[in-house]
Amino acid sequence: MDSKTFVYVTYIRTTPERLWQALTEAAFTERYWGVRLESGWAKASPLVWTQAGVTVADPEQVVLVADAPRQLAYTWHTFTPRWAESVGLGEDVRARIAAERRSSVTFTVEPLREQVKLTVTHDFDPAGVVHGMCTEGWPPILSSLKTLLETGEPLPAP
Repeated sequence: MDSKTFVYVTYIRTTPERLWQALTEAAFTERYWGVRLESGWAKASPLVWTQAGVTVADPEQVVLVADAPRQLAYTWHTFTPRWAESVGLGEDVRARIAAERRSSVTFTVEPLREQVKLTVTHDFDPAGVVHGMCTEGWPPILSSLKTLLETGEPLPAP
């Protein structure tokens, strides 16, 4: 096996179009995730990641699939020293995760009557530690996304 895979499925009372908006609009992602994602949202478009006041852009940080409003995929962000410092990650851990094969995440949106089924699939380097970090991080992010779309307010930051 050449990867570890994290899969998370949730059902959200919203439309596919509104969920797509939540996945691709920077102001939206910042509300439920604390990360501002900016891109042209077309295949091969650069993806700019801003978190904790640090912006990360990298030629390998790109959109892989953009099939609105059904599927979105992109490579995971670059782990720079400045980003790590801003989120309180030590240089030893940052160096380890920066050496891993870049992971990718896919969001699949399926309409189901008055709701959508969102499946998030994140593929990782099997020998790496990013897998453990992200599998702990995805459930609260996706719960906050669901809450924001259903109530108008994200969950409070932990």
